[in-house]
This record gives sequence, structure tokens and C-alpha cells, in this order.
Amino acid sequence: MTTAPAAAPTDPMIRLERLTKTFPGQARPAVEALDMDIAAGEIVVLVGPSGCGKTTTMRLINRLIEPTSGRIFLEGDEVTKVNPDQLRRRIGYVIQQVGLFPHQTIADNIATVPRMLGWDEQRIRARVDELLALVGLEPATYRGRYPKHLSGGQRQRAGVARALSADPPVMLMDEPFGAIDPITRDRLQNEFLRLQETIRKTIIFVTHDIDEAIKMGDRLAILREGSKIAQYDTPERILSAPADDFVADFIGAGASLKRLNLSRVRDVELSDWPVASVDSSRAEVLAALRASDKGAVLLLDAERRPARWVSGRELQREDGPLSEMGLPPEALVQPNATLSDALNEMLKSRYGCATVIDGAGVYQGNLDFATVSAAIQEMRRDARDRSRAEADEVHAAGEAGA
Repeated sequence: MTTAPAAAPTDPMIRLERLTKTFPGQARPAVEALDMDIAAGEIVVLVGPSGCGKTTTMRLINRLIEPTSGRIFLEGDEVTKVNPDQLRRRIGYVIQQVGLFPHQTIADNIATVPRMLGWDEQRIRARVDELLALVGLEPATYRGRYPKHLSGGQRQRAGVARALSADPPVMLMDEPFGAIDPITRDRLQNEFLRLQETIRKTIIFVTHDIDEAIKMGDRLAILREGSKIAQYDTPERILSAPADDFVADFIGAGASLKRLNLSRVRDVELSDWPVASVDSSRAEVLAALRASDKGAVLLLDAERRPARWVSGRELQREDGPLSEMGLPPEALVQPNATLSDALNEMLKSRYGCATVIDGAGVYQGNLDFATVSAAIQEMRRDARDRSRAEADEVHAAGEAGA
């Protein structure tokens, strides 16, 4: 086997060189001479129209499909001709329909690869419980259950846990959230991005949905037919400067709204809304409301978790304890949610704002339409500034060459 030199710190985690796949009986390659470098710790999203070769490319990388020609490097080692089973143990794989073994418990599903690697049972049990907790499934509750006893979102979490079981450096995710209802899908996307902040895996993610690609990817590869790269860049640059009409048409209308998937709640300054304790007196809550320019007060419980929204009219007209007034907060987001997610929640809110909470449900602040509008304007300014700077660099280089 021919090997590349040992990986230097600047080498990519994955390198594809002239990777090609032509299926028997087809005149044109499904993947044609694909070159791509994927850096360690990044989520790279392969996105494009149906039939462009996204999933075929992914399956070539872990050799579920054998390439016709070309080379694959993983951490500097050429893996094009190594034992494919050995290769796959270095790569986690998550698919749309999860693929859990229905006759095995969740714990046994997650333990599949560690058992193949010869881990002892005590180490396997510890790893199973660690991963269940990591993906938000209580180990004592879920380790003994079977896939049929889990919801679609819970099965998808278990599938992610199984892919992480042997701590592979690379994960392949083939439309992992595509078969889940939209609300659960948004939640799982956000939770996975939060998880990625901890695990920092190199991830290749396939989707046909440009909005999901923008939200999930550090870099996007927009593919034409045959997995030919139309543009490979950050979401910001693709939205601000599409390489050609194909890319612009694929992005579609509403680039400003799509940019909301590039910023997270934690990146913006939260708005100042009045808050009070649910145990406060009515006079104290009214005083907090009158000291602001808002129409309602957010009441917090003893652990500073959002409990009720109460308006001035309700405070003045209704009797009874504060804990029974108004409405419970429904538009709740966490700091790692995108501004697009927050905007969706705001549209459900009676008061036009989203309440930000941490992982324990503790109140962090509020986000309103004015904040989101300011963030959009800032992103537009940044995009214009980058475009001008790039144009200046091209002009300067042209003059130097002349």
C-alpha cells in the first residue's frame, strides 16, 4: 500500500484526490475527479440537488462503495486500499433512518463497535452510560429499552451515540434529521451543534436542504451533477458572494433571512425586559413594569426559571396569586440556538420576544425583533465591507502585476 507522509499539524483530516465512481452500465460518473480537503474539527456539509452524488461521495469515503479511481487520505494515511472494516472503525456513521438493530437493546446497539474491538464489558458499560448522558438520554431509563420503545428523535440520539461509541475522529451523517418532524428536527440540530462544541469531531454532513446546510456547516460544498464542486466555502461567503448563477439559484431568495442561521443567540446583546420574582408583591411587579417601556413583566421562580408573563392590565384587573396570572412562557431558546430559531419562537410569542434560558432552564435574558433587525443590518455591513476589501485586494494585485 502506498502511504502519504505522516500528517503534519496543517494537513487536513480528510483529503480526497481525483475521487471517481462510475457504476456499471452508466455512461457518466456518479462522482467525477473530486478533490477536497476537510479540516479537523469542522462540519463540512455536502449539499446540492437530488442525484448530484452527495450520498455516493459519503459512502466512498468509508468505502461502503468502492471508488473506481482516485485516493482517500485519513489523518495523512492513504486508506483507499486498506481493509474496509478497519477503516470503518475509525469513522462513525449516522443515517436518516438511524439503522439501529431492532432486536438489541439501546445499550447493545451502542456497544456494537467496542465489542468488535475487544473492549472489556466494564469499559463498554461505562462508555454506553457516558454516551447516553452526552446525547441527553438518561442511562438508567434508556439503556435497557429497545428501539421500538423510543420516539424518532430519541432513536436518532441513540444513533449518534452508537456512531460515537469507539470515539472515532470522523463522523459521516447522511441526512440524519431528514425523517423527523420539523420541531424535533430544529431541537436535534441545536443539540447536535451544542454537542459538537464538546466532542469537536470532523463531520461530513449530507443534506439537500440549503437552510440546514447553512445552519449546520462550518464549510459548505455546493455540488453539481457528478459531485463537481460549484463552490466550497464558508456559509457567510457563499451567501455574500455566490460563485455563479447555479449557486445563487440553489441558495434561492431571502439571503438576509438565511444569514440568521449564521448567528447564534449567544452572539448578540439581549434586550432589557422587566423581570420580578413570582413571590414579589403586586406593587413591586407593577413598579418594575412602569420603570420600563415594555408591556409585560416576566416572573421568575425561586431557581430563576421563567414562570409567567404578566401584563399591566392583568395586574390591575385580576385577583389571586401572581403564580396563576398571565401565561406561561412558550418562546424559549438556549444560547446556542440560531437567530432564525429565535425568530421562529418570537412569532409564537404574545409579546414578540423569545426568552433565553441556559441548559438548566435558568433565565438569561430576552431577545426581541429590534435585536434581530440590528443583527441583520450588522451582517449586511460586514458582508459589504468584506466584498469591498476583496475588491481592493484584487485591484491592488492587478496594479502590482502591471
